[in-house]
Amino acid sequence: MPEMMMIFVVILLLFGAKKLPELARGMGKAMGEFKKARDEFEREITHAVKQAEHESIKEPVAIEPAATPVADAPAPVVAAAPVTAFPATPPVPVPHDPHVS
Repeated sequence: MPEMMMIFVVILLLFGAKKLPELARGMGKAMGEFKKARDEFEREITHAVKQAEHESIKEPVAIEPAATPVADAPAPVVAAAPVTAFPATPPVPVPHDPHVS
């Protein structure tokens, strides 16, 4: 508690008695704006989480049984893409530096 009194006295000496109420009012407004922004952020996060949970419950994934057993199913046919050859690029000449040996 003595630390708070010392801080208050230093602030009073630095800003003066006339500026102190104005400074306190400005700090109060800033703290109020910060609290409103924090509450709005928390509301948005909560809303997004609830919406995601609602959508995941709303659309259940249905698993359908296979029409034919896996062992009896024919193997899939995979077509290979044609291989194309690209023309080789000519080598780029490197300038010779006479100072490097």
